[in-house]
Amino acid sequence: QVQLVESGGGLVQAGDSPKLSCAASGRTFSGHVMGWFRQAPGKEREFVASISPNGYAAYANAVKGRFTISRDNAKNTVYLQMNSLKFEDTAAYYCAANNFASLSSWEIGSWGQGTQVTVSS
Repeated sequence: QVQLVESGGGLVQAGDSPKLSCAASGRTFSGHVMGWFRQAPGKEREFVASISPNGYAAYANAVKGRFTISRDNAKNTVYLQMNSLKFEDTAAYYCAANNFASLSSWEIGSWGQGTQVTVSS
């Protein structure tokens, strides 16, 4: 099982471009589809982006064109570059490892503890 630890959140301003990181432990990281999800207060957790072991990516419509997911298999790390942040991007962001070899169908193998991103206007 992959253990995940997110970092890089905090209080940011609208329009800022923070980058989240997710450090993974475990020898199987490079074989997993990895992804980011987010959960705003009072809302369900939702998909943000995913990336295959060889770099193919998928995005939620709400972030397409603004967020970029990437990974460094040598460092066991997946990233989420967030550009042009909006107030509605405020949420706890979670890293996840997929048990399925799919960008869009998920069986969560591991969750990180989450990192809060708060966007002020």
